[in-house]
Amino acid sequence: MKQKRVKFAFFLDLESAYKTLLRNKIRSFLTILGIIIGVGSVIATVSIGQGASEAIQNSINSMGSNLLIVLPGSSSLGGIHSGFGVLPTLTLNDVYAIRKLPAVKTDSGMLGMPQQVIWRGNNWSTLVNGANSSFTVIRDWPVAKGTFFSPEQVKSAANVAVIGNTAATELFGLIDPIGHIILIHNVPFTVIGLLSVKGFNAFGQDQDDTVVIPITTMMQKIAGTTWVHAIAVSSKSNKDTLRAQSEITALLRQRHRIPLHKPDDFFVRNLAELAETANSSANTFTILLASIAAVSLLVGGIGIMNIMLVSVTERTKEIGIRMAIGAKKSDILKQFLIESSVLSLFGGILGIGFGFGISSAITAFSPLKTIVTTEPIIISLAFSLCVGIFFGFYPAFKASRMNPVEALRYE
Repeated sequence: MKQKRVKFAFFLDLESAYKTLLRNKIRSFLTILGIIIGVGSVIATVSIGQGASEAIQNSINSMGSNLLIVLPGSSSLGGIHSGFGVLPTLTLNDVYAIRKLPAVKTDSGMLGMPQQVIWRGNNWSTLVNGANSSFTVIRDWPVAKGTFFSPEQVKSAANVAVIGNTAATELFGLIDPIGHIILIHNVPFTVIGLLSVKGFNAFGQDQDDTVVIPITTMMQKIAGTTWVHAIAVSSKSNKDTLRAQSEITALLRQRHRIPLHKPDDFFVRNLAELAETANSSANTFTILLASIAAVSLLVGGIGIMNIMLVSVTERTKEIGIRMAIGAKKSDILKQFLIESSVLSLFGGILGIGFGFGISSAITAFSPLKTIVTTEPIIISLAFSLCVGIFFGFYPAFKASRMNPVEALRYE
């Protein structure tokens, strides 16, 4: 029976708090404005960060699974020596040697450079990539139409090409490119395949704006070199990636005859580690921005405390009457705490709607994709409630410590 009376009293206090807030709608709204902005900003900021993390992850995954990239130059030397394709240290023989390692599924030499590609009267500048026949497997990039070139065509340095979607659209429009002859560096190539749509990578580059030709053809007829810019390696499984990285390092040091005290003349990049680093940076930045946005919640809490102090002063006689008819100090304390909590909780709910609105607007009117999850919503709502209780305690305590006689005399 006592428990029922406590519950009934709580709901009466809740109803009283609700009616009090409705009597001063504008003041209540202005009081919780800081809470609304704070919660909304936190949710929007976290949603941007989570969207960015997913975009980075998807973009890196689109480059291929279990992927390692071997680049020429030493990462420890710094300067131009660590740049992509600057030092001529990797060869096709390195490609074929790496392919035989136990932890390696397959690999491909990579030699890319921008070239003018011509079809009839159309001229388009795109990235022409020389690669091995395993390119589509390593990059997890299937052919949408036609075929990819075979190992025999790589071996014979055939004049065949597989074209990306963007390059195909710019050159051919709506015409099927399969079977047509294009000119690269004034060398004729027959288009034998159209790659599926890949999209942009983590560096903002359109992966579909490309033409892929046999690496031997690229080396002999376009670039005039015996070196490759990079070697893309696919390990047999995710757990074999680190093992493959170690095997590649040991093999290339041996092949390049590098003494023990000398640094590598190559370096191996693990895309999984790159993804982890990028996500870690994105998460750190998101937490930093969310923390800054959360300051608005504290500002809102100070606003609640100020308004509750004003409310206590305005309702001094009401407090005296309640005490005179038997209300305990704990009842007064509880009533004002409930009011401040309802105020901040209502601000938190409006803030959630505000955050959703910002996130939706960003997704609709910008290239950024936002992801709203339940975790920041629950945390923001709980934090706003705690702010209401914390900053409402002093006004509530002050009200509960009033002398009923002096309170009744207050004008």
